[in-house]
Amino acid sequence: MKEATKNSEKKSHHLVFGAGLIGCYLGGVLSHVGLSAFLVCRPLIQKKLSEGITLTDYLGHKSPAISLKFIGQNAKNALTEIDFLWLTVKCTGIEQAVKDIAPYVSEQTVIFCCQNGLGSEAMVKQAFPNNTVLRVMVPFNVVELNAGHYHRGSQGTLTIESIPATERVVQGLMSNMQCDFLQVTNSHDMSALLWAKLQLNLGNSINALADIPVKAMLEQRAYRLVIAKLMRELLAVTDAMSIVLPKVTSLPAHWLPAVLSLPDFLFKRVANTMLAIDPKVRTSMWWDVSQNKSTEIDYLNGAIVEQARRLNIDTPANQKIIALIKGIKIQGENKDRQPPIDGIRLLKMLD
Repeated sequence: MKEATKNSEKKSHHLVFGAGLIGCYLGGVLSHVGLSAFLVCRPLIQKKLSEGITLTDYLGHKSPAISLKFIGQNAKNALTEIDFLWLTVKCTGIEQAVKDIAPYVSEQTVIFCCQNGLGSEAMVKQAFPNNTVLRVMVPFNVVELNAGHYHRGSQGTLTIESIPATERVVQGLMSNMQCDFLQVTNSHDMSALLWAKLQLNLGNSINALADIPVKAMLEQRAYRLVIAKLMRELLAVTDAMSIVLPKVTSLPAHWLPAVLSLPDFLFKRVANTMLAIDPKVRTSMWWDVSQNKSTEIDYLNGAIVEQARRLNIDTPANQKIIALIKGIKIQGENKDRQPPIDGIRLLKMLD
C-alpha cells in the first residue's frame, strides 16, 4: 500500500470501468472536481457522450457541461499509473469485468468495487490478490433524463471502505471528491454497512414487480408490507450473526419494518424523508427487467437466503420474490413484459 499512498500525494489518475448510470455519474463528478479521470466504454457510448455530460440532482443542483476523457473498451495498452480503478459494472458483470480490467491494473492500482449486494468483490480479490480491493456503497439512484444528462434522484452518501493501510488514501479521496453532486465518507465496518444497505435494497425487486416509480410504490401500504416481510427475514439473519446494523436512514434498522407497516397517512408523516425522491425514479432492477437483462437478485435477496440456509433460518418471503423475479418474461420486439403485480396480490402470494 506504500505505492498507493505515495501516488495519492501527486496528481492521481482515475479510471471508471462500467459506463452505465452510476459509472457515468461518478466519472462526471471526478471530472467536475478537477481530477484526472477516464471512462472505459463502447464506441456508441463514447460517441453519445463526446460533447460532454450534465449532472443534476433532486436538490436542484446543475453542472455546466463536463468534458470526459475516454479509453476504448478493447484498448490493448493501459494508461501508465492508474491509481484508482472504479469498477461500476453490476454484480452480474463482474466475472467478465475482471478479465477486461487486467490491462489497466498495475501494482499500485487500488480497485473500488461499487456493486450492490454482497459477495461480488470476492472474484476481484481472487483475480488481483496483490492489489488493494475496497468496497464502496452507492446508496442513491441515477437516471439518464436525456442523452448525456445524468440525474441523481435520491439522497445518500457514497461510502468507501477504509482499512488501516488505506486510511490516508481514503481521507484524501474524500476531501478531493466532495461537491454539491456527491457527498463522500468512509467506513471501517463495511460488511455491516453493506448488510444495512441490502436491507434498503430489498425494495428493488418489489419495484421491478410493481412496475411503477419508487415513490408511488412506497405510498402504497401493501407494497410496504411486502418489503417489511423481506426486511424481517434479513434482520433475523443479521441478529443471528451478531451484526449490529448502522443507521443508513434517519431510522434504526430494526424500526424500518414497523414504520413501513404503518397506515398510509401515518407513514407519510413519520417517514417523509423516505419519500424525498424524484417521482419518476425507479430501481436498477426495474431497468434490468425492462431491458431483459440478468438481475442482481442472487446478490441481494439471494445473499439473505444463502446465509439463512447456513443458519437454519427460514426465509420464505425472500425465496418467493427470487422466484418471481426469475420468472419474469419479456417478449416481442417491443419488449412487452408480463403485467405488473399489485401490492395486495403480491402480499397474498407471500402468505
